[in-house]
Amino acid sequence: MRRTFLLALAAGLLIAGLAGAAPKPLTWALSGNPDSLDPQKTAGTLTFQTVRSLYDTLVEPDAKGQIVGALAERWQTSADNLTWTFTLRKGVKFHNGDALTSADVRASFERIKNKEFASPKASEYAAITSIETPDPSTVVFKLAKPFSPLLAALASGWGAILPKSLIDSGHDFSSKPVGTGPFVFKEWVRDNRIVLAKNPDYWLKGLPKFDSLIFQIIPERAVQVQGLIAGQIDGSDIIDQEDVPMLEASGKVNIDRPLTAQIFVLAMNCSKPPLNDLRVRQAVNHAIDKQAVLDVAYGGGKPVGTFMNYGNAYYRDFTSLYPYDPAKARSLLAQAGVGKDTVLEMVLPANYPPHVKAGEMYQEMLSKVGLNVQIKLVDWPTWLKDVYTAAKYDFTAIAHTGKLDPDGTLSGYGTEKRYVRWINATAADYIAKGAGAVGEENRKKLYDQAMMIMAREVPFVFTGTSYRRVVTNKRVKGFRMDPILDTYDFRHTELQ
Repeated sequence: MRRTFLLALAAGLLIAGLAGAAPKPLTWALSGNPDSLDPQKTAGTLTFQTVRSLYDTLVEPDAKGQIVGALAERWQTSADNLTWTFTLRKGVKFHNGDALTSADVRASFERIKNKEFASPKASEYAAITSIETPDPSTVVFKLAKPFSPLLAALASGWGAILPKSLIDSGHDFSSKPVGTGPFVFKEWVRDNRIVLAKNPDYWLKGLPKFDSLIFQIIPERAVQVQGLIAGQIDGSDIIDQEDVPMLEASGKVNIDRPLTAQIFVLAMNCSKPPLNDLRVRQAVNHAIDKQAVLDVAYGGGKPVGTFMNYGNAYYRDFTSLYPYDPAKARSLLAQAGVGKDTVLEMVLPANYPPHVKAGEMYQEMLSKVGLNVQIKLVDWPTWLKDVYTAAKYDFTAIAHTGKLDPDGTLSGYGTEKRYVRWINATAADYIAKGAGAVGEENRKKLYDQAMMIMAREVPFVFTGTSYRRVVTNKRVKGFRMDPILDTYDFRHTELQ
């Protein structure tokens, strides 16, 4: 089926060239369908990677991960950190022609805070008690208490600004997104493609630099590689290490290998026996050769020992707590009375081959210490619904994307809100206090304590932070990925 797609695409491009049609679009491979194109109704990486081209936020990370102005030209905070005032950029238009005003900003955040709307990211804005709009260019956020992570929340994908007129009319943003972003939505053919066109009225003058962007949905790794070599796909960031020699030999692509801001984990449902027993979770950690999983499944990386990505300013090394020790794992399982008669299910997202491969390695390693683990493959929307939201699983292999503030990574852990269902009131208290503290050193002391508890009680196997392989056709110049959020920024990309 996918080979047919590639042949059809090639034929279509040839015909278009002969007819003197518009220049060839930039085609980027996605490993699956986004669960939604509504940035405030999702926690899915695929959605944020897609809608980064459709929406803007008040502030955004620059190429180094520092937060700078976007739809807001400037901002200031009061001495008590309870009032945040943003001045909007003038002359910005939504894709439907509406002019951006402070009313749109207020409507967007009132929407995400609305309990009936049930945004998975509503907690990011819980500290906001009111939003004032003294004039069309000014937005004032009033906070109940100091909340240092607010700026990072405003810069993240779910902080997208939507037009008030469409919010009020009940517009379906999940399938017909409308923002102020560099590209305009054209169509979404599920399991096939998402087509975007250049926004001629984008507020960053002269950007974007090409006319059409296609996200081609291709779950099969081999088809992505074939498409890259044939020049029918211009880029992908989901490439296995074993495919690199073939891609390099083609001479058609460039390969970048930065360290990601992701945290790769084997997550455990701490509310279900036997994983509610700390000895069993400790045994699982001793059973896993983290470096082997990183090298084979994820193409290399740095092991970590707690829930923070390697290289983060807040990272602290706890990797010595649970070294690879299968004998120790077997001993702990014997103490807990757990053997092969206990069947555990590992639910994996089928459209992420690296996670599937990692899951197979985890399964084999756990089998060697006496655990009976069965793998179940599901599509991405099902994984988000059943695993991430409903915690219907025992094990899962996944990566958590980077966050601009440690609260974005740690918030909610220690409570039943998170999918690992690990409850620890002390850790939760440190995390909550870290969000309210002012100053990096003060916050770091609190997060150190929370991460130490997580490292000891291991609701996850904290496998590590991987290297990424970003492959682009040689005609693609200036492509950027947000270094922490792992989303695509095509605004400065050129096609030669």
